[in-house]
Amino acid sequence: MPMSPVSETTHPLKLAERMSRLGTETAFEVLVKARALEAKGKSVIHLEIGEPDFDTPANIVDSAVDALRKGWTHYGPAAGLPQLREAIAEDVSRSRGVPVSPEEVVVVPGGKPVMFFVILALAQAGDEVIYPNPGFPIYESMINFSGAKAVPLRLREEMDFRFDVKELASLITDRTRLIILNSPHNPTGGVLTGQDIQEIAQVIGNRDVMILSDEIYSRLIFDGKHHSIAAVPGFKDRTIILDGFSKTYAMTGWRMGFGVMRTDLVPQVSRLVTNATSCTASFTQVAGVEALRGDQASVEKMRLEFLRRRDMFVKGLNQVKGFSCRVPAGAFYTFPNIEKTGWPSKKLADALLDDAGVAALSGTAFGVSGEGYLRFSIASSYENLEQALERIGNWAEKNL
Repeated sequence: MPMSPVSETTHPLKLAERMSRLGTETAFEVLVKARALEAKGKSVIHLEIGEPDFDTPANIVDSAVDALRKGWTHYGPAAGLPQLREAIAEDVSRSRGVPVSPEEVVVVPGGKPVMFFVILALAQAGDEVIYPNPGFPIYESMINFSGAKAVPLRLREEMDFRFDVKELASLITDRTRLIILNSPHNPTGGVLTGQDIQEIAQVIGNRDVMILSDEIYSRLIFDGKHHSIAAVPGFKDRTIILDGFSKTYAMTGWRMGFGVMRTDLVPQVSRLVTNATSCTASFTQVAGVEALRGDQASVEKMRLEFLRRRDMFVKGLNQVKGFSCRVPAGAFYTFPNIEKTGWPSKKLADALLDDAGVAALSGTAFGVSGEGYLRFSIASSYENLEQALERIGNWAEKNL
């Protein structure tokens, strides 16, 4: 006879105080809710998760399989395999126009560990960290977890979700330790221009302030080009570039990202890697070399498909009652303004899932400045996006 699960515990769970400062990523919570509705027979179109709907290119998969068969199944160096660090250095040098050596690269399992380890290494109680809001929720979560003060920098719809550099200047104090930049931007799709980068550099000046530049969507730009503050003279040694393989090569489940940073920070971040994960899986790193040095046709193919979806979906959203949507310049998200619906963001996102079967995220999942917006991922098929627009439009006509 099977034993019944224990429903009570003698000793209450006592968590460390720091756990109360740790946030989450709402996309995964909404995914769980959407899956539960699907299990009950409801049709749901998933536009909540920021994950390419393409398979990893075959040449990368074949490289990983070959690496497994050749025995790349053991521990590797905490900072990453030398051959991958070299390939990353070559790629970043070429794409950012700034010389990078393999000794300036740390490979980690995903992009988030770069945020986690850099913030832990640089920020502490009494420090301030400026971050974009609305922005990727892990920024604020990790700043708070470190004990530092999170200082939001508002992204402005009227500026195509860039920020006012004068406002950034007003937020920098003697306690500012780190400034987080993200371009192309999640959740808005905003892209910093070359002039923006120059003005940001001028505002920071010679201050002893580090910059965490999240450039994970750097290969997914539709309008303009990518600019990194690391390429501005005098800023390379104060910039940590965050990038990875998940978005560019449809490798989200492979968990492989990297940070490019000054050589005296590398061993400190490597120590955190040693304590947290030991290393990144060796066979995935071998595949990473192939991703960077192999055929790049799949990257451009995905970008063009995202562009096609963007144009159709933004046009459709702007025809929905109460919605207005700027055209995102990069990444694979749309961030429509829904203030004219009269509905709070969270309530509207819940209603679209429960009533219309469209899973989206409330703008407030990305910070207080996200109220009045929703985020839809266009990393779903063209046909799914067309159907989602029809469902959203029908719901709006009935309920607004």
